[in-house]
Amino acid sequence: MRASHAYCLFVGSFLTAAGYGATFLLTEHFRALGGSEIETGITLGGAMLGTVIGVPLVGWFAGRFGAARMAALGALSVCAGYLALASLHTLSPVIGGAGFLIGLGWGIFYLAAPMSLSERVTDRERGFWFTRFGAFLMAGIGASPVAAGALTGSLGLSTAMAFCVVAAACVLAALLLWMFENLSPRPAATTPRPSSDGWVRKLPDIARTKAIYPILMVGLGACVFSGVLTFQTSLVRGTGLQASTFFAAYAITVVVSRFVLAPLVSRANGDRATIVLLSVMILGVVVAFALRYGVLIQIASAILLGLGYGLVYAVIQTQAVNDGPAEQRNAALTWFAIAYFLGVFGFPLLGGWLIVTVGTAGFLGAVLAFAIAEMGLALLRLRVPRPLEASFNEPRQTADSR
Repeated sequence: MRASHAYCLFVGSFLTAAGYGATFLLTEHFRALGGSEIETGITLGGAMLGTVIGVPLVGWFAGRFGAARMAALGALSVCAGYLALASLHTLSPVIGGAGFLIGLGWGIFYLAAPMSLSERVTDRERGFWFTRFGAFLMAGIGASPVAAGALTGSLGLSTAMAFCVVAAACVLAALLLWMFENLSPRPAATTPRPSSDGWVRKLPDIARTKAIYPILMVGLGACVFSGVLTFQTSLVRGTGLQASTFFAAYAITVVVSRFVLAPLVSRANGDRATIVLLSVMILGVVVAFALRYGVLIQIASAILLGLGYGLVYAVIQTQAVNDGPAEQRNAALTWFAIAYFLGVFGFPLLGGWLIVTVGTAGFLGAVLAFAIAEMGLALLRLRVPRPLEASFNEPRQTADSR
């Protein structure tokens, strides 16, 4: 794979990720229609259902059709979901269907895009490329709310028009992802094979390896991530703060840290790095309790979350792939994506209800509980005996200790 070809994947991923980042506008969009955070939760609940269907589609068709082409189709589904939301003039059950399309597309893309990258690189290179890929992904998620806020604020566009712009970006993303598949053919060893079809049956085997820990951890971390970002407008309501400030600080932190600090993280012991980064993430949630004290607190929370979650995600994604034998890697990546989606789209159902019924303090308390639970799993991982994974990790020690 040429580096120049990879940027078709990276830019396409950045634009598709902007589709997820734009979900921060959902609450504002529904409030204009007479709704609340409850409707946001319903929409993202539909998205969670969509991902449950989208992820298996990648397992069934990526080997024959091409993972990057599947990612392109996912981007088009995200586009359709936002166009459906933009067409609304009143609240209706359509919001669940629109969320389903967004989740279906994001689920297909989120598994297929890294899969298309993983099958074109070696074990030694995987951490490097996953870190770069993740930087573009997080940059898209973080920059989208800033751009959307500018569209609805400075330019005075409605949220519906902003959703149309997001939909157009997803169409461009689909073109770039399709180009990547054509420009960078898969190695012969990764052409159509049945190994990705049995991902459900492989779960018991995965559960006997260390890969199960990052799979569970990413679900808990996704609850933290989606809680703070999706409901940022609710968290700052009445404080005089702007949600776009948080997103800008978060996006800049993630991009800079992944390019500047990621090499240091990749050379460090993975388990220990995870503990440190999760501690930083937890501190970011704790700081969020004090948002009423001003913009510096908001920026500090964004930076801490960007450093902690932004860097630990790449670490545990690499662990999920490398901690199992070769025949389990696509299955492990599939379960990693499913766990992520259950958190990122499932938690807003609880989060929206918490904000409406018990307020933002109770909501942040739940977010903090999920962050601490993820730390607990990371600590348990340290206690797992080395022989559990030695048989298939031994050949890759050089790559893992870079």
